[in-house]
Amino acid sequence: MKAGLLLLSGGAGNRMGAPKHALDHPEGGSWGGHLVRVFEAVFPGAPVLVLGDPLPDRPALPRLDDPRQGPAVALRTWASVETPAVDRWWIVACDQVRWTPERLIDWVRACEREDPGAAHWVMALHDGYLQPLGGWFPAALRPTLAASSARSLMALADALPHLALPQDGFEWTDVDTPEERRGFEAGS
Repeated sequence: MKAGLLLLSGGAGNRMGAPKHALDHPEGGSWGGHLVRVFEAVFPGAPVLVLGDPLPDRPALPRLDDPRQGPAVALRTWASVETPAVDRWWIVACDQVRWTPERLIDWVRACEREDPGAAHWVMALHDGYLQPLGGWFPAALRPTLAASSARSLMALADALPHLALPQDGFEWTDVDTPEERRGFEAGS
Protein backbone atom coordinates (compact mmCIF):
# COMPACT_ATOMS: atom_id res chain seq x y z
CA MET A 1 0.00 0.00 0.00
CA LYS A 2 1.17 3.49 -0.79
CA ALA A 3 0.33 5.42 2.36
CA GLY A 4 0.40 8.95 3.69
CA LEU A 5 0.01 10.34 7.20
CA LEU A 6 -2.40 13.15 8.02
CA LEU A 7 -1.71 14.22 11.60
CA LEU A 8 -4.33 16.42 13.25
CA SER A 9 -2.68 18.93 15.57
CA GLY A 10 -5.22 21.75 15.69
CA GLY A 11 -6.65 21.34 19.19
CA ALA A 12 -6.25 24.17 21.68
CA GLY A 13 -5.07 21.86 24.47
CA ASN A 14 -7.05 23.70 27.14
CA ARG A 15 -7.49 20.64 29.36
CA MET A 16 -3.80 19.73 29.26
CA GLY A 17 -2.38 23.20 29.84
CA ALA A 18 -0.67 23.17 26.43
CA PRO A 19 -1.47 21.92 22.93
CA LYS A 20 -1.37 18.11 22.93
CA HIS A 21 0.77 17.78 19.81
CA ALA A 22 3.61 19.65 21.56
CA LEU A 23 3.56 17.74 24.88
CA ASP A 24 6.65 15.69 25.72
CA HIS A 25 6.31 12.01 24.88
CA PRO A 26 7.89 9.51 27.34
CA GLU A 27 9.92 8.01 24.46
CA GLY A 28 11.31 11.42 23.47
CA GLY A 29 10.17 14.27 21.29
CA SER A 30 6.62 15.53 21.18
CA TRP A 31 3.36 13.62 21.07
CA GLY A 32 2.95 14.61 17.41
CA GLY A 33 6.57 13.75 16.66
CA HIS A 34 6.07 10.31 18.20
CA LEU A 35 3.24 9.54 15.77
CA VAL A 36 5.34 10.70 12.83
CA ARG A 37 8.20 8.43 13.95
CA VAL A 38 5.83 5.45 14.27
CA PHE A 39 4.47 6.08 10.76
CA GLU A 40 7.94 6.58 9.26
CA ALA A 41 9.15 3.32 10.83
CA VAL A 42 6.45 1.46 8.89
CA PHE A 43 6.38 3.65 5.75
CA PRO A 44 9.87 5.14 5.26
CA GLY A 45 9.84 8.08 2.86
CA ALA A 46 6.03 8.24 2.67
CA PRO A 47 4.37 11.67 2.70
CA VAL A 48 3.47 13.26 6.03
CA LEU A 49 1.12 16.23 6.31
CA VAL A 50 0.26 18.09 9.51
CA LEU A 51 -3.24 19.57 9.68
CA GLY A 52 -2.98 22.27 12.32
CA ASP A 53 -0.05 23.65 14.27
CA PRO A 54 3.55 22.72 13.43
CA LEU A 55 5.33 20.12 15.54
CA PRO A 56 8.07 21.55 17.76
CA ASP A 57 10.46 18.71 16.90
CA ARG A 58 9.50 18.55 13.18
CA PRO A 59 8.72 22.16 12.18
CA ALA A 60 9.66 21.63 8.52
CA LEU A 61 6.90 19.08 7.85
CA PRO A 62 4.34 20.24 5.28
CA ARG A 63 1.34 21.74 7.01
CA LEU A 64 -2.18 22.99 6.37
CA ASP A 65 -4.00 25.47 8.57
CA ASP A 66 -6.85 24.04 10.62
CA PRO A 67 -9.95 26.27 10.36
CA ARG A 68 -10.63 25.50 14.08
CA GLN A 69 -14.22 24.41 13.54
CA GLY A 70 -13.81 20.78 14.57
CA PRO A 71 -12.19 17.74 12.97
CA ALA A 72 -14.89 17.20 10.32
CA VAL A 73 -14.43 20.70 8.90
CA ALA A 74 -10.64 20.32 9.12
CA LEU A 75 -10.84 17.06 7.14
CA ARG A 76 -13.05 18.69 4.50
CA THR A 77 -10.48 21.48 4.20
CA TRP A 78 -7.70 18.91 3.71
CA ALA A 79 -9.74 17.01 1.12
CA SER A 80 -10.16 20.14 -0.99
CA VAL A 81 -6.43 20.79 -1.53
CA GLU A 82 -3.91 18.95 -3.64
CA THR A 83 -1.83 16.37 -1.76
CA PRO A 84 0.74 13.74 -2.70
CA ALA A 85 -0.65 10.71 -4.52
CA VAL A 86 -1.20 7.80 -2.14
CA ASP A 87 -3.72 4.97 -1.91
CA ARG A 88 -4.76 5.66 1.68
CA TRP A 89 -4.14 8.22 4.39
CA TRP A 90 -3.70 7.29 8.03
CA ILE A 91 -5.67 10.07 9.73
CA VAL A 92 -4.57 10.20 13.33
CA ALA A 93 -5.09 12.70 16.14
CA CYS A 94 -2.13 13.86 18.17
CA ASP A 95 -3.65 12.46 21.37
CA GLN A 96 -3.53 8.86 20.08
CA VAL A 97 -0.02 8.58 21.48
CA ARG A 98 0.09 4.88 22.38
CA TRP A 99 0.78 3.70 18.84
CA THR A 100 3.86 1.58 18.16
CA PRO A 101 5.22 0.48 14.79
CA GLU A 102 4.16 -3.10 15.58
CA ARG A 103 0.56 -2.08 16.32
CA LEU A 104 0.45 0.08 13.18
CA ILE A 105 1.67 -2.86 11.07
CA ASP A 106 -1.12 -5.02 12.54
CA TRP A 107 -3.67 -2.31 11.74
CA VAL A 108 -2.35 -1.90 8.18
CA ARG A 109 -2.66 -5.65 7.58
CA ALA A 110 -6.23 -5.71 8.91
CA CYS A 111 -7.16 -2.77 6.70
CA GLU A 112 -5.64 -4.30 3.58
CA ARG A 113 -7.25 -7.67 4.30
CA GLU A 114 -10.76 -6.24 4.83
CA ASP A 115 -10.65 -3.52 2.16
CA PRO A 116 -8.12 -4.58 -0.48
CA GLY A 117 -9.49 -2.14 -3.08
CA ALA A 118 -9.28 0.93 -0.79
CA ALA A 119 -12.97 1.69 -1.29
CA HIS A 120 -13.90 2.43 2.34
CA TRP A 121 -12.84 4.56 5.25
CA VAL A 122 -11.60 1.78 7.52
CA MET A 123 -12.22 2.63 11.17
CA ALA A 124 -11.85 0.80 14.43
CA LEU A 125 -14.75 -0.24 16.59
CA HIS A 126 -13.17 -0.01 20.05
CA ASP A 127 -15.10 -0.63 23.26
CA GLY A 128 -18.35 -0.20 21.34
CA TYR A 129 -17.35 3.17 19.86
CA LEU A 130 -16.55 3.96 16.25
CA GLN A 131 -13.09 5.52 15.93
CA PRO A 132 -12.80 7.55 12.70
CA LEU A 133 -9.45 8.99 13.81
CA GLY A 134 -6.71 6.42 13.59
CA GLY A 135 -8.53 5.03 10.57
CA TRP A 136 -7.36 4.62 6.99
CA PHE A 137 -8.99 6.98 4.50
CA PRO A 138 -8.85 6.10 0.79
CA ALA A 139 -7.61 8.85 -1.50
CA ALA A 140 -10.44 8.02 -3.91
CA LEU A 141 -12.98 9.33 -1.37
CA ARG A 142 -11.33 12.74 -0.93
CA PRO A 143 -13.61 14.50 -3.49
CA THR A 144 -16.70 13.10 -1.74
CA LEU A 145 -15.31 14.26 1.61
CA ALA A 146 -14.56 17.73 0.25
CA ALA A 147 -18.16 18.06 -1.02
CA SER A 148 -19.72 16.94 2.26
CA SER A 149 -21.54 19.37 4.52
CA ALA A 150 -21.20 17.16 7.63
CA ARG A 151 -20.05 19.08 10.70
CA SER A 152 -19.21 16.16 13.00
CA LEU A 153 -16.96 13.15 12.57
CA MET A 154 -19.84 10.73 13.13
CA ALA A 155 -22.01 12.47 10.52
CA LEU A 156 -19.05 12.39 8.16
CA ALA A 157 -18.52 8.68 8.81
CA ASP A 158 -22.22 8.01 8.19
CA ALA A 159 -22.09 9.95 4.90
CA LEU A 160 -19.13 8.03 3.48
CA PRO A 161 -18.63 4.34 2.74
CA HIS A 162 -16.85 2.90 5.74
CA LEU A 163 -15.96 -0.34 7.45
CA ALA A 164 -15.83 -0.74 11.22
CA LEU A 165 -13.31 -3.36 12.33
CA PRO A 166 -13.38 -4.54 15.95
CA GLN A 167 -10.09 -3.58 17.63
CA ASP A 168 -9.01 -4.19 21.23
CA GLY A 169 -5.61 -2.50 21.30
CA PHE A 170 -4.43 0.12 23.76
CA GLU A 171 -3.48 2.39 20.86
CA TRP A 172 -7.14 3.37 20.42
CA THR A 173 -7.36 4.95 23.85
CA ASP A 174 -6.86 8.70 23.54
CA VAL A 175 -5.11 10.70 26.23
CA ASP A 176 -7.61 13.49 26.85
CA THR A 177 -7.28 14.60 30.47
CA PRO A 178 -4.45 15.46 32.85
CA GLU A 179 -5.27 12.27 34.81
CA GLU A 180 -5.03 10.14 31.68
CA ARG A 181 -1.76 11.89 30.82
CA ARG A 182 -0.29 11.03 34.22
CA GLY A 183 -1.35 7.40 33.81
CA PHE A 184 0.09 7.25 30.29
CA GLU A 185 3.40 8.77 31.39
CA ALA A 186 3.56 6.33 34.32
CA GLY A 187 3.18 3.45 31.89
CA SER A 188 -0.36 2.42 32.71
